[in-house]
Amino acid sequence: MTSIENRVAVVTGAGRGIGRAIALELSRMGAKVALVARNVSELEETARLSGGAASVIPADVRKRDEVHKLLDQASSTLGPVDILVNAAGVGLFGRVVEFSDADYETVLDTNLRSIFMSCRYVLPSMIARNRGDIINIASIAGKVGSATRAVYCASKFGVVGFTQSLAEEVRQHGIRVAVICPGSTDTHFSSDPNREGKARAKMLAPADVAHAVRMLVTQEPNSFISEIILRPTQKP
Repeated sequence: MTSIENRVAVVTGAGRGIGRAIALELSRMGAKVALVARNVSELEETARLSGGAASVIPADVRKRDEVHKLLDQASSTLGPVDILVNAAGVGLFGRVVEFSDADYETVLDTNLRSIFMSCRYVLPSMIARNRGDIINIASIAGKVGSATRAVYCASKFGVVGFTQSLAEEVRQHGIRVAVICPGSTDTHFSSDPNREGKARAKMLAPADVAHAVRMLVTQEPNSFISEIILRPTQKP
């Protein structure tokens, strides 16, 4: 496997769940990891679990200025960004006729617009160095729609389409852009009505998604896995 020792990785949504698991996995592999989320105490707990090896950078990825500031800070303190993992996400669910404009904007800004902003900002440096890995965390909800999840699915379908298109734009520069679409995962999305009655023990663990990230960042230079659909062995 290709080593990522001393590579600089930025992980959004690193305060808990899938983002935390990915950050810890990359840290264990020897990367210099910048942890990004809004909740400082959660980020500090992730840093503690990493053995103090990760850097805490609080930021709201829905805001362009904060995205630029956090990426500048990561670059200035750790070095140019080699790996960007966009794992920040929010799940707000409900019928379309009852869905508010504010909730719509929160879901789209967090799940999709933040990815556009972070990718756009790191790409010039990656292109100049002819290398880089960008991994966007979507969902099975980015492949199949379901009732009460229209806005959430729209955001995740958008992540899949954005990732596929960006991958074609930058692959000639040695940059790999991939999307991971996990199925039911045991995280904090407890308000999702589609998860009621599901057995948590049968769900994916956040670490399962982190293992998929490990596979992507340790590919040999001439290989390119563009999409991973990850499902539990048994239906929860």
